[in-house]
Parts: sequence; structure tokens; C-alpha cells
Amino acid sequence: MKKVAIVYHSGYGHTAKAAEAVQAGASNAGAAAELIAIDAEGNITEAQWASLAAAEAIVFGSPTYMGSVSWQFKKFADASSKPWYTQMWKDKLAAGFTNSASMNGDKFSTIQYLMTFAQQHSMLWVGTGLMPANSKAAQRNDVNYLAGFSGLLTQSPSDASPAEGPLPGDLETAKLFGKRIAETVARLA
Repeated sequence: MKKVAIVYHSGYGHTAKAAEAVQAGASNAGAAAELIAIDAEGNITEAQWASLAAAEAIVFGSPTYMGSVSWQFKKFADASSKPWYTQMWKDKLAAGFTNSASMNGDKFSTIQYLMTFAQQHSMLWVGTGLMPANSKAAQRNDVNYLAGFSGLLTQSPSDASPAEGPLPGDLETAKLFGKRIAETVARLA
């Protein structure tokens, strides 16, 4: 069974909810999908670093704060210099996701950061592979309503609890994204 590691930071619980949906999609597609939460101080354990080393795919997730990843995610990224130096993650699949309060919120800046981070590690990037819901008939709960191609985009209003957001359409998009990652890992095996 192929292993997918989903390493993410979530400040208020919304990004964690998206991570759980990505995990569900990857697991339902036959991957051993593990969630690795970056703590409030920007750290993960040695066992979690080992899980990243053992994974065939690593999915990176962070809320979009002020147009980029959270400082906790950035601390994790900076701490990845040891696997970078040894090229431990070279040729692993990589993907990314983000959540913000507004419909845009400069989410693409966060996805670009995650893509660049993956490229620094010589990883192979996987996009969503999903067409956008962009017709006049499109509804907010449609799959890929936010039209993410290079990464998963989800939205949660700033006054919404994690129980209220991301919305069901975004979570379904996250599951399909997780499924795509798992299927891509399996195809390359």
C-alpha cells in the first residue's frame, strides 16, 4: 500500500478539516494516508519527520494568512533543510492546499509558495486535475467552485466555526484531490 503524508498547519481548525477530507479521499482510493499536524509552535516530532521520509507523496497544507503560508508552516519548511540537503524527498509526489476567509484571499500566492517549496526539494507537483464549476448554473457547493488547478482551494468565512466551513463542495473537492494523489502514486508504482 502506497503512503501519502499530509503535513499541514491549521490555526482555527478549518485547514485541518480540509486536510481530513484530503486524507479521506486518498484512503478511499487505497492509499495509507497519514495526517501530520504542525503544532502551534511550528514543530513536528521526529517520528513525523520519519513518516515524511517514508511517504511516496507529501501533501502540504496551510491557511493563507496575509497572502502566504502561516508562520508555523514556514518554520516547518525552514526546518526541512536536513531532508533538502540529502535530497530525501527527491522525486516524491507533492501537492498542496490552502484555506482562507475570503473567496480569493490571495490563495494562489500560498499555492505558489508550496509549489516552490516542493521544487526546492526536487519533488514532482500534482495539481487538482479538476475542471472548475464555471457555468451560469454553478452553485457555491459545486466541486472546484474556487477553480483551483495547481492546488486545492477552500474557503471558510472568518466568523464560521470549523463545523460551518469549509463548505461541503470544498470538502468534496478535497476528497477528489486526495483520490487523485493516491491514484497518481499508484500509477507511478
